Amino acid sequence: MKILFMGTPDFAVGALEALIAAGHEITAVVTQPDRAKGRSGQLQAPPVKQCAMRHEIPVMQPARIKNPEAVAELKKYAADVYIVAAFGQILSQEILEIPRYGCLNIHASLLPRYRGASPIQHVIIDGESQTGVTIMQMDAGLDTGDMLYKKRIAVEADDDYETLHDKLAVLGGEAIVEALPLLEAGRLTPVKQDDAASCYAPLIEKRMGHLDFTRNAAELERLIRGVTPWPSAYTSLRGKQLKIWKTALVSAEELAACCALEDARLSDMTPGAVLRVDKDSFTVLCGEGALRILEVQSEGKKRMDTRDFLLGVKLQAGEILGM
Repeated sequence: MKILFMGTPDFAVGALEALIAAGHEITAVVTQPDRAKGRSGQLQAPPVKQCAMRHEIPVMQPARIKNPEAVAELKKYAADVYIVAAFGQILSQEILEIPRYGCLNIHASLLPRYRGASPIQHVIIDGESQTGVTIMQMDAGLDTGDMLYKKRIAVEADDDYETLHDKLAVLGGEAIVEALPLLEAGRLTPVKQDDAASCYAPLIEKRMGHLDFTRNAAELERLIRGVTPWPSAYTSLRGKQLKIWKTALVSAEELAACCALEDARLSDMTPGAVLRVDKDSFTVLCGEGALRILEVQSEGKKRMDTRDFLLGVKLQAGEILGM
């Protein structure tokens, strides 16, 4: 098929590469404008543009895809279907109606659950056991179009945003390659989304990584995985920021033993208190339960195992994180 592809970040690259490998003709790629990055402020091309340039595919980078000039430019490229993956702009009804088969979106959740900008992170944060990708016929709403094709995977206990993102990027490429022949053959049956079963995954913001140790330990463990590697989870120690990269839940038996060792009563301790310091980790009290801290990053330092961190920081039981 002749395809015009719209996408911007790394997630979309997997689908673009899969479509190219499957032999589809990508007539053009539409992506966001280059952005300044880092302290140098130098412009950097989005990952999808970089991929398109490697394959010598024409690239459009409109500031607003709805502008008449951009729409006119789109119409210059022959396409049976537009494939959209994390493009970052809303398409107008006029654009949705240009190609013969309309516009298909590769959405990184099992719709109607987790509509919105950050489905991968919220699936982890909410403790879902499975997720996947949905190939959706786009309409004027936000992820509200008819569902055409789904592929599912398990959310593993150690998945963070980065690992699950990479799995879903591959899965999205597989799903769209499998769906297109079915679309062309008229063998895809559109299924309307049940709005009552939907939920929204809002954009992840940096402040969401702040750790409130009055919360349940299981919730915090999921939050840490959901915001790793960005924006990352953080607290403070001795007045300086401390990022928490990896943790493990402490069992009730381990927690009881920890308190017995330190001759402490949980009811007398403040959430965020360091209960125990071991060679490779330290244990922090939460509102319910506790977390073993396995990987951290001190302000101005590199990410490191807690073992290495403790070689340079003489942490004591009773110190409180976040104070």
